[in-house]
Amino acid sequence: MKIIYFSLTGNVRRFIQRAGLSNTMALTEANKTKEINEPFIIVTGTIGFGQVPDPVQAFLDVNHKNLKAVAGSGNRNWGNNFAKASEEIANNYNVPLLMKFELHGNQEIADEFREKVVNLYENDKQTEL
Repeated sequence: MKIIYFSLTGNVRRFIQRAGLSNTMALTEANKTKEINEPFIIVTGTIGFGQVPDPVQAFLDVNHKNLKAVAGSGNRNWGNNFAKASEEIANNYNVPLLMKFELHGNQEIADEFREKVVNLYENDKQTEL
């Protein structure tokens, strides 16, 4: 399953690299409205006081039909707004919130994410059959 990620500060990019997944795409201003015709998981940070970053929202406006799940990065110093964008996406598009992780996570969290991605992909394939 494709992993689309947005990394404003580099934390999400480092997390994705640590997870060791190969089918990834960095979301940028240049490709934020590119149509993706395959199932994907989006991984994003949060901006402001819990908002979804504009490039992520623009991408989802075009591609939400293939969204299967979301994960979010954040800083626990923000309290209830910790990784809030991922909660918003999960609620708005009725998809599972796979996990929230702090900043760029650690290897254990990245391994857990990879396992959840594999399980989601396998379950999605079973549903198609």
